[in-house]
Amino acid sequence: MSERTATATAVTRTACLWVPDWPVVAALVVAGLGPEVPAAVTGGPGGRIVAVSAPARSAGVRRGMRRREAQGRCPDLQLWTADDARDAREFEPVAVAAETVVSGLEIARPGLLLLPSGGAARYHGSEHDLARELTEQVAVRTGHECQVGVADGYLAAVLAARDDAVVPPGDSRDYLAPRPAAVLVHARPADRALTELVDLWRRLGVRTLADLAALPDAAVAARFGDLGVWAQRLARGQDVRPPARRRLVEDLTVTEELDPPAHRVDVATFAARRLAERLHDDLHRRGLACGRLRITARAVDPVTGEARTLERLWRTDDTLGGLSAARITDRVRWQLEGWLTASSLGQGEQPAPIAGLSLAAEEVTPAGALQPRLWGPGAGEDLRARRAVERVQALLGGDAVLTVRLQGGRDPRDRVQLVPYGEQVPPERDPDRPWPGALPPPAPSVVLPEPVPARVLDAAGRPVVVDVRLAVSGEPARVVVPEETAGGGSGGAAGGASGASGGSGSVPGSRASGDVASGRADDGGAWAGLDAAVVDWAGPWPVAERWWTSRGKRRVFLQVVVDGPGRSGELTLGLLLSSAAGTWSLEALYD
Repeated sequence: MSERTATATAVTRTACLWVPDWPVVAALVVAGLGPEVPAAVTGGPGGRIVAVSAPARSAGVRRGMRRREAQGRCPDLQLWTADDARDAREFEPVAVAAETVVSGLEIARPGLLLLPSGGAARYHGSEHDLARELTEQVAVRTGHECQVGVADGYLAAVLAARDDAVVPPGDSRDYLAPRPAAVLVHARPADRALTELVDLWRRLGVRTLADLAALPDAAVAARFGDLGVWAQRLARGQDVRPPARRRLVEDLTVTEELDPPAHRVDVATFAARRLAERLHDDLHRRGLACGRLRITARAVDPVTGEARTLERLWRTDDTLGGLSAARITDRVRWQLEGWLTASSLGQGEQPAPIAGLSLAAEEVTPAGALQPRLWGPGAGEDLRARRAVERVQALLGGDAVLTVRLQGGRDPRDRVQLVPYGEQVPPERDPDRPWPGALPPPAPSVVLPEPVPARVLDAAGRPVVVDVRLAVSGEPARVVVPEETAGGGSGGAAGGASGASGGSGSVPGSRASGDVASGRADDGGAWAGLDAAVVDWAGPWPVAERWWTSRGKRRVFLQVVVDGPGRSGELTLGLLLSSAAGTWSLEALYD
């Protein structure tokens, strides 16, 4: 059997229906505006543009732009923030229109539908006829323009929809081969891990899907893990979950009757959360993960008593498959908003109260089909650490364990926010806002809870002074930290506050990246009684905060590299020093 024939028999013939720029389209529908209005949706770090309408694109607005730049290019631009619930709710009429052509569709994400094309194409005459019928029905019933593509496998079908093309059976691998590896992001938009992996491949010389498909399977699994295996399977034109690689397990279903029926989304969502937790517990107890989630609701007309069934299927495959209870609840809530909103049910129809809910986990497979790693997230350290922290909180209280969050500020200490572990506390200062005068990278690895008095001397032993014009009285030659002050009032170092001083708003190289419980350790030996020669230095950088108030602070920062603290085998040590009113203090240390 040839390679092309083997590939064709291992995949499912799939039709993909794609509505371009769906987040913008949904926002325009909610606002009651037409498609001719230039519009964009913002989201992510810094509030950058994530979706653009065709009129805005013709005016020069592009994804990734900042809000101000986009408005400069198109003064009439309408802007909305990203809203997943809005996108899912307003996409329901499109799904209903597609179901008039073929049943059994899957919602990959709002704006993208997957349909089994085999039987439907035979019924309508051909795959081209199926694509034309889907396009016409969506346009007639919703007024939205869409594109339909048909191909073997998930990624090929998604790209074919973007090209509005039908790829002949068995040709998907050749269709994908010349395309850049960056097109993989269309399979999972806004996935930062996938974007970083594609960038890594580019730097390694893996530039096209053909290059990725040609790599040895074992090498990809060992070097790039589950995400790499998933991407390579798509690059070869295969399904994410081929039937030959799947052990069939009976689907799991949980059901609950609502008495009285729920007229409001919040009431129905409360019941849906209980169902989501039950379904998640069943999957977890049996060691299973699901590839698709089927949401079924029984609605009863309050006047006639007539019952009808509302059903929708959601694709849930991530790298390891499965969903948490919270994510299941989110999907159910989005769907309920679509069903209980009159605008989502079509012209002339009124929403009926929900009398029953059912959740079914389909395409159930053993969880963690790949062998766990010896270290890293796949080995379970994160889960064990979380459980240990939760036990400590149960014994000592929620405020007994703190974790580090990034917030806005100009020096490392100001950019650290300590919050109780597990709580979603908003930052006191927005880290995405501009902070002129912020300390430039690299970030310190250890930030002292309180500054420690220090002395900075020049080659003649005189104190180094920084005047109002930022001129230093002499080059720093030695740094002295008196021993009685270094260990006395500092209480140790807040290791993990380190990453908060990155100039880009990220947490580079921090000891506290992730959900690591922070605390104070007696690490004062690294600088107690320090008296070392300066090897190199940079600065000073002035920081004047709230200078117009009585509580204003004016400081200058200096980065220095000194010899080790006099112990054999010690390497050089990086220090962050600050000076205020002629007095020097030690603020932080660098690795």
